[in-house]
Amino acid sequence: MPRNGVDETAVGRSALSECVSQTVRRYLVDIGDTPCDDGLFALVIREVEAPLLREVMDFHDNNQSRAAAALGINRATLRKKLAAHGLL
Repeated sequence: MPRNGVDETAVGRSALSECVSQTVRRYLVDIGDTPCDDGLFALVIREVEAPLLREVMDFHDNNQSRAAAALGINRATLRKKLAAHGLL
């Protein structure tokens, strides 16, 4: 069991993984054979990163140290990502 007492493999990761799978599949059906300009990987990262940062910051009352720890990145990296997404 991890430090936070939450079994991520049983709770968060499976639900998150399922959500991503369904969304990506639906997107692929919608676009068919039309390629993404920057590729699907870049599109997913671009679309997911800002809301992820926003939600984690909100959950941690905008405490960058706690948010960075939750994300598994250092605070300087978090600040760069927040700035890049206009979230500072």
